[in-house]
Amino acid sequence: MTIDLEALYIDLHRHPELSFQETRTAGVITRELAALGLEYTEGLGKTGVATIIRNGEGPVVWLRADMDGLPVPEQTGLAYASTARGTDPAGNDVPVMHACGHDMHVTALLDALERLSATTEEWSGTVVAVFQPAEEYGAGAQAMIADGVLDACPRPDIVLGQHLTPLPAGVIGVRPGTQMAASDGLTVKLLGRGGHGSRPHATIDPIVMAAATVMRLQTVVSREIDPREMAVVTVGSLHAGLKNNIIPAEATLELSLRYPDDDARADVLGRVERIVRAEAQASGADEEPVITVDHSLPPTINDAAATARITAAFDRAFGAGTVIDPGMFTGSEDVSWFAREAGVPLVFWFWGGVDPQTYAAAVERGTLNEDIPTNHSPFFAPVLHPTIERGVDALVVAAREFLGDPA
Repeated sequence: MTIDLEALYIDLHRHPELSFQETRTAGVITRELAALGLEYTEGLGKTGVATIIRNGEGPVVWLRADMDGLPVPEQTGLAYASTARGTDPAGNDVPVMHACGHDMHVTALLDALERLSATTEEWSGTVVAVFQPAEEYGAGAQAMIADGVLDACPRPDIVLGQHLTPLPAGVIGVRPGTQMAASDGLTVKLLGRGGHGSRPHATIDPIVMAAATVMRLQTVVSREIDPREMAVVTVGSLHAGLKNNIIPAEATLELSLRYPDDDARADVLGRVERIVRAEAQASGADEEPVITVDHSLPPTINDAAATARITAAFDRAFGAGTVIDPGMFTGSEDVSWFAREAGVPLVFWFWGGVDPQTYAAAVERGTLNEDIPTNHSPFFAPVLHPTIERGVDALVVAAREFLGDPA
């Protein structure tokens, strides 16, 4: 069997599914795994899939790909652009798009498994491939762990993973140490007192309270964190009210916080909570705000020794200069839960999906931010080739670096 990678990718791109709803995607994965003759377990973490290639004695290498889409209306203009819709956790009908490359992640891992299955005479050990749901909620890895993936599969000696990013196609970005930031998602409910829009003096306006809170939160990073340190405080959602002449009783903010380590997390969380409560008090609120942590992700930390081995292997396979240090990404990931729970090293790298000439022209013009869509953009659209091939090759090279030699 030879997987038609382009057709597979296009099919996945056309049919994205929201987090924990990836039933069709899981079906495509299990169909391909069955065609490869591989055993698999499905329904891990609701929609996750794990498969195993057993090939004698040797190390156990885990390879991970995430598979959920995002509530984003695709605007790429591609012939295979998504027109899919889904229902979000709040019950809203929303557009769905693979705006973060998870369709490419699945495609690359499936073909890497085909390659590894076809070359078992060249290596020994065990490969476990984990197709994870709900990375975008920061919950899929822990859901699979809670469902027993570490017991259903041989426990790893190392966990490997990769992510598509707006670098030139063919380029790989990886660094030892912290590769991606820790993050928390918060929901803040500000409680006021509603009333008629013509009588604001008889109310405690949560919209004004929310506006003051949003503006004050912007000073956490700009005025309270050492400029030499990294932190992000983003208010991504603000909801309040239903009609122009009604002052509502409450307002809800959704925050995304990012930091490099646990000390910074404690510092930023403390400052955010102080501001939220102080603004409520300044508004004369009768009730304390309600602050809920929706998810909490650790930093993605690459093991130094294992990263050095993979970098050298990539250089040998793809040529010196292919691998760059992309710096620490302020985005976050939940892949490290697998390595943390198992107590083993992790290496997580990025690979590019932008046409190299397009990328170089944008660099020359100084318009990277304007001209090269990033992950989560409605215009995010990797070039198919050589993006697919490099994603497959990187997984195979990395896995082979840690698998044993044939007896």
